[in-house]
Amino acid sequence: MSEFVGEIRDPLYKYVTFTEPEKLLIDSPPVQRLRRIKQLAGAHLTYASGEHSRFPHVLGVMHLAGKLGKKLLEGNYIGKDDWQKLRIAALLHDVGHGPFSHVYEEVLNKYRKMTHEDVSRWLILNTELRDIVSKSGFSPEEVCELSVGRLASGKSKLLNQVISGHFDVDMMDYLVRDSHHTGVEYGYVDVERLIDSVVVVDDTLAMNVNAMVALESFFIARYMMFKAVYFHRTVRAAEIMVCKAMDLANDALGLTDFKTSEDFLRLDDQYVVSGIMSLKGEGKHKYARDLMSGYNDRRLLKAVFETFLHHEHKLYPSLLGRFDIRERLAEEIAEIAHVDPEYVIIDVPTVPSLPYRPIYGKSSETEIPMAIESTPRSYEMRSIFELSPVVSSLKGFLDVARVYTTAEHRNKIQVAARSVFGEPPAAFRVSY
Repeated sequence: MSEFVGEIRDPLYKYVTFTEPEKLLIDSPPVQRLRRIKQLAGAHLTYASGEHSRFPHVLGVMHLAGKLGKKLLEGNYIGKDDWQKLRIAALLHDVGHGPFSHVYEEVLNKYRKMTHEDVSRWLILNTELRDIVSKSGFSPEEVCELSVGRLASGKSKLLNQVISGHFDVDMMDYLVRDSHHTGVEYGYVDVERLIDSVVVVDDTLAMNVNAMVALESFFIARYMMFKAVYFHRTVRAAEIMVCKAMDLANDALGLTDFKTSEDFLRLDDQYVVSGIMSLKGEGKHKYARDLMSGYNDRRLLKAVFETFLHHEHKLYPSLLGRFDIRERLAEEIAEIAHVDPEYVIIDVPTVPSLPYRPIYGKSSETEIPMAIESTPRSYEMRSIFELSPVVSSLKGFLDVARVYTTAEHRNKIQVAARSVFGEPPAAFRVSY
C-alpha cells in the first residue's frame, strides 16, 4: 500500500490523506478546474450555503474508495496496487464534468450524445493525467475504464462496484456532502457502518443484513434529498434556466464544440456566465441573456403545473425518458396558450440535467444484494426488495412532471398544461 504524504481537512471526514501519485493528480489543472464547477448548479438559490464545488466531492470519493478498498485488501480480494489504482480512479471519476455539472450534461448529450463519463475517460487519456498515471506505474487505459466502473479485466468486478455499484462510494459522499452544505439534515448516512458491513459473495459486493437499518436510512436519505434538494421546484427552476441559456448560446459560444482537451478545460461556470451575458443581438441570444440574468439575480422561472404520473399513465414510458416527446408536449401546450414553445419547459426526474435519480422499480441500480449468513462465513444472497418493505415502498414514488414558464406567460401556460395533462391530484405538491 502506498504511503500517505499529506492530508487535507474535510468537514465530513476530518482529514483526507493522499499519496504521492494522488498529490500530483490533485495539483493538476484538470482536477483543480473542479474548484470552478458547482456541485449543485441551482441549490444555492434556495439553500444559501449550497455553494460547494465538485473538487471536495472527488476528494471524498477517493477517501471512501480507499476505506472500502482497504477492507477488500484485508480480505485478500484485491492487491496493494489495486487499492492505489482504485483511489486514483475514484479521484478522477468526475473530471469530465462541464460547467454547472449535470446541467451542462443535458446540452452535451443533446448535441454530442456524450456524458461526463465519456469526457472523463477522454481527459484521462489526452491530458497530463495520462503521464502522471503512467509514471505512477498504472495503465491509463485501465484507470480511465475503472473511473466509470467499466474495467474489464482481473478483479475488476469488485473494483467497478466500489465506484459505480449498488451502494457506491460516489453516492455515499454526495448525499452526506450535499446535505451538509445545504443544511438539509435529511441526508445523513452512516457511511462507516455501511462500509464496515460490506461482504463479498460470489465476486459481488453485498450488504450484510445486519446493517439493514443503516441501508434503509441510506435509501430514505436519498429519497428525502431528492425531494428536498435535487428535485425541489425552485432549485430546478434555476437549473432549467442555466440549461436553456446554454442551449440557446451553444452555437455562438461553441460550448459543446470542443475538439481538444484545452478547449474543454477552459469551460467552467464563470466562463459560461460571462460568455452568455456578453452575447449581442435579439432573438435567442436575448432570451439566453435574460435567463442568465434572471439566474444571477434570482428572478426564476415559475412552476405553473405539477402532476404525479402513475406507471399506467399513457405518457409515463415516453415522457420520462425522451426529449422529443417532452418537446412535442411543450409545443402542444404552447399552441393552446398562443405563446412561443421556447417559453414552455417540461421537467421530469430522468432528464440528464438532474444529478441523481429517485428509485425506479427493480433495476440493476437498486436491486441491492443482501447477504444472510447461513453458516459461519457463508452467505445466502437475497434481494433488498424481498427483505425491506421500507425500500420497496419508495419505488417510483417521485414520478413527477412539472411545467415551467416565465412570469409573463404564467396564467396562460397553466391553463394549457391542465388541458394537456389533466387536473393534478388534489393538494398534490412535491416540494414547497
